[in-house]
Amino acid sequence: MTSRRKVGLAALLGSLSMAPTPGDIGGCGQPAEELRNEELFFRAMDNADCVSCGRCGFTTRTCERACRGEPGLPPRFPEGCVPLVHDGQVCLRRLQSDDCDAYQDYVADDEAGEEVPLLSRPRPSECQFCPERGP
Repeated sequence: MTSRRKVGLAALLGSLSMAPTPGDIGGCGQPAEELRNEELFFRAMDNADCVSCGRCGFTTRTCERACRGEPGLPPRFPEGCVPLVHDGQVCLRRLQSDDCDAYQDYVADDEAGEEVPLLSRPRPSECQFCPERGP
C-alpha cells in the first residue's frame, strides 16, 4: 500500500471515529430522558402560540385562549408515545423560529370559526413525535 493510500485510509478512519455514538444522535450529548410532564410541555406550546400570534397579528380563537393562559382540552400524547425531553426542546425551538406564514396554519380556526384541538392542528415535523401508523 502506498503512503498516499495509507494517509487517505487513516483520514477516513479518523473521521468515522468522530461520529456520534448510538443514542447520542440528535441529543447533543444529553442523556435520553423521557418527556413526562405533558402539561408543562403543552403550556409551553401555548406560550409559543401566543407569542407568535402577537408578533404576527393573528386573532383566532386559538390565539385568544393561548394568550389568556387557559388550557384547551387536556392534551395527552397518544397511547404508547413517549417523546424525549430533547424532542420537546427541538419542537419548541422550531415553533419559536417559524415565520408568520407557517405559523398561520398552526393557529387557524376550523371552517366554523372554532378552535382546532391541539393535537389535530398542523405542526412542523419536529413536533410530530409519534405519527399514527396505518393498518
